Amino acid sequence: MTDVVALGEVMLRFDPGEGRIRTARTFQVWEGGGEYNVVRGLRRCFGLRTAVVTALADNAVGRLVEDLILQGGVDSSLIRWVPDDGIGRSARNGLNFVERGYGIRGALGVSDRAHTAVSQLRKGDVDWDGVFAAGVRWFHTGGIFAGLSDSTADVADEAMAAARRHGVTVSYDPNYRPSLWTGRGGAEAAREVDLRLAGHADVVVGALGLAGTYPGDVRVGADEVPDALARVAGLLPAAKVLATTLREVPSAGVNDWSSAAWSAETGYVTGPRMPGLHVLDRIGSGDAFASGLIHGLLAGAGLERALAYGTAHGALVMTTPGDVSMATLTEVEALIAGGSAHVRR
Repeated sequence: MTDVVALGEVMLRFDPGEGRIRTARTFQVWEGGGEYNVVRGLRRCFGLRTAVVTALADNAVGRLVEDLILQGGVDSSLIRWVPDDGIGRSARNGLNFVERGYGIRGALGVSDRAHTAVSQLRKGDVDWDGVFAAGVRWFHTGGIFAGLSDSTADVADEAMAAARRHGVTVSYDPNYRPSLWTGRGGAEAAREVDLRLAGHADVVVGALGLAGTYPGDVRVGADEVPDALARVAGLLPAAKVLATTLREVPSAGVNDWSSAAWSAETGYVTGPRMPGLHVLDRIGSGDAFASGLIHGLLAGAGLERALAYGTAHGALVMTTPGDVSMATLTEVEALIAGGSAHVRR
């Protein structure tokens, strides 16, 4: 039985290490994707059984992505394989070039993901009733997948509705990417899709992305977070939990890191504060936060403890390269308990 299923694109990430994309001679490759990273963290760090629903062009690059997924312990049986035409004219696999940033130079991502196999998914392509009838406990998707094309938003809508029919807890992360909406209605269109899909969700991660009139519209100060989450709760009356990371960025290598959440049961609660957190690679930290939060909620730990799991897991993911989690549950719990960076022998 699978505990958590995610729907989203899995790309091949090219990492130039400490260098720049435009001057690189070698890259290390990782797999990554906003929705996939969540179930990968749940599998590797928290030990849950997870699967990803995605689509890949059936060529050597697609099979490399599959191999990386398998190394992460995520069930690949729900991948939809699309025939390869030899040059990617009809369908291809997504590539993501990411440099980490340093000091005053922020991280930079250059995506090459138009016309990918997963962006061409349509309603009816996946037997969602079959997926959820097997005892799945949680379903996760987000605004990155929904923003890939006009049809992917409908697929996410279809999947979330099916999950609710089967009594599966549903989470959604708005996770706005401006590049996905250029020429397709911009931030206003993204907000319309986010509000439609988040209306199906029990848990909304990254909820502050819905606080303004469009994603990224407002910069919410720490003292304004409770009111902002209350406004989002008014927009999403079916949501049981709203959660968000809180980050200040003095430099690419040092972030102040925390979290907050709201539920009708607890009201507003905050997570651990981690000021001056040293960052190696911040990509994937929000997804790692979602992993820890979902783990805590599935385990019945309570919202405040679930926030602590998410905050600690996200912090640890920022200490390693790549999108995906290399943390262990022991490390997460030690950090929550106030653990230090002393050598362990």
